[in-house]
Amino acid sequence: MQELLEILEKNSRISVKDLAVMLDEDEAGIASQMTQLEKDKIIFGYHTMIDWDKAKIDRVTALIEVRVTPQRGEGFDNIAQRIYQFEEVTAVYLMSGAFDLTVIVEGKTMKEVALFVARRLAPIDQVLSTSTHFILKRYKDHGVVLEENKNDERMLVSP
Repeated sequence: MQELLEILEKNSRISVKDLAVMLDEDEAGIASQMTQLEKDKIIFGYHTMIDWDKAKIDRVTALIEVRVTPQRGEGFDNIAQRIYQFEEVTAVYLMSGAFDLTVIVEGKTMKEVALFVARRLAPIDQVLSTSTHFILKRYKDHGVVLEENKNDERMLVSP
């Protein structure tokens, strides 16, 4: 199962036929495993990575560090659920360290994201503080290098 999951994580579009060959199993068995993994919510869905810059579509992503007051008996779960309900939020992670939650937010502009933080996220009662970091350039995402290495064609100058 682990090998199947690792292959699918890197390429969710790989055919059942190719998976069967790679894993030396029959296609029906692979299809059955995948169906069961989906039912068990081990596989949540299939994601397409898009380079929005190349598509020339405005998209800004921000990583927001959030310090919160956990609720008695609930810990961080309720506040995390409240935050992930916002449509701008693409991910929420409980963290160790100096802050409690990492919230990934997408918007069309930096101003749009900043307004989301100021008007919707920061005013939540349990939120103590936020620190917003805008992602300026992605080099590698989900294990995929987004830009080919550009060879340095300058002449080597030696002393």
